[in-house]
Amino acid sequence: MEKKREYPIRTGCDRGLCRAAIGRQDRQLNTYDWLADVPGNADSTDLVEVQFKHTRKGYYHNINNLPLKKGDIVAVEASPGHDIGVVTLTGRLVYLQLKKANLKSEDDIKRIYRLARQTDMDKFREAKALEHETMIESREIAKGLGLKMKIGDVEYQGDGQKAIFYYIADERVDFRQLIKDLAAAFHVRIEMKQIGARQEAGRIGGTGPCGRELCCATWMKNFVSVSTSAARFQDISLNPQKLAGMCAKLKCCLNYEVDDYIEQGRKLPSRDIVLQTQDADYYHFKTDILAGLVTYSTDKRVAANLETITGQRAKEIIELNRQGVKPLDLQPDDQRHEADGPIDLLAADSITRFDKTKKKKKKKKDAAPKESGKRNSSKKNEPTADEPKKA
Repeated sequence: MEKKREYPIRTGCDRGLCRAAIGRQDRQLNTYDWLADVPGNADSTDLVEVQFKHTRKGYYHNINNLPLKKGDIVAVEASPGHDIGVVTLTGRLVYLQLKKANLKSEDDIKRIYRLARQTDMDKFREAKALEHETMIESREIAKGLGLKMKIGDVEYQGDGQKAIFYYIADERVDFRQLIKDLAAAFHVRIEMKQIGARQEAGRIGGTGPCGRELCCATWMKNFVSVSTSAARFQDISLNPQKLAGMCAKLKCCLNYEVDDYIEQGRKLPSRDIVLQTQDADYYHFKTDILAGLVTYSTDKRVAANLETITGQRAKEIIELNRQGVKPLDLQPDDQRHEADGPIDLLAADSITRFDKTKKKKKKKKDAAPKESGKRNSSKKNEPTADEPKKA
């Protein structure tokens, strides 16, 4: 009989989050592995996700069956040579990440050679130390050629044989001569990649107006187009300075809650409809979409006689107006009866409201007998009118 395989029990889990799933990565594109504490998850596939500088990830086959876990530094196959990266995900969740990456062919999935050695790390650090100087010099070369482009970042391969130049350009750029000049200046293989303003902000990093690090520099990988209609649905002022992020584009966070606002907005009546009552006509003033409350005014332009009701009550009044019926006012009948009832004028007053005044009066009363005592003592020996004076 085949023996059942016994899996070791993993410890280090607290409040539903496993420390083995987090690893040592706190940079952008870090993926939390929800299946890290599931027995046999790492052995379910040989595919491994490896992250490189900031916004670049790759997927590789672990053909040598290395015992890899999150945070391990590995040497992977590149063209040409090899590259150095950090393992960010293993197991079944790599399949889902492959679908997001939209890899078109199996040739995009290369191999993992080995765990990084000390010599590999030395070459890697030497190559990374050249990135900033290379970026500054490459900008000067591009400016000398008169190209309308901006080189935002440079990334060297782990073995130093290749460099990727990330650039931004509004128009199409002919950089054939630029590649020749860069290859002659730095003696490496050159690869040019065009990025957008949002991707540049993610590579540089920064702090947003919310006080937190930029989403594009921490966890966001795929950028979805943002339009001003997202701000309109959420009743946000169309101020370009407030709607724009660090990249000078519309903030990505405008899309986070827009679906909830659209769904709640469908439950509210149209803003163009006028509510008719026996007292006056009410026009739309403002809306609290998430709370489902609508405020109406008796004047189109000025806030006058404001009344706040629920969206359901507003639809009831609209239906009554269609039938030719005008209610007494906007408030429901049950709320109106409650308002017409007796009102306790002293309900909001404190029980101890007279304590301070009582103390003051008490002091005056205490002072009065002392004065009267003095007067009585001075007149103590004086005889009264009925009493005869002593000789």
